[in-house]
Amino acid sequence: MMLGTGARPSLTAAGVAPRVLMELLGHSQISMTMDVYTHVARDTQREAISHMDRLLKQRVSPVSRE
Repeated sequence: MMLGTGARPSLTAAGVAPRVLMELLGHSQISMTMDVYTHVARDTQREAISHMDRLLKQRVSPVSRE
């Protein structure tokens, strides 16, 4: 089964296990899959940290008392 180029990063971002992705892509070595798709995980981590930062800033902001 061949996956389209758009599906590959989506599966990685959705948390599909690297071993499963390796098999779907037909890679013979897990290192190939990890080398090619690790950057997607890093981008997802940055995005998650950014969301968390915004949420924490909203929570910490002072509440006006009238």
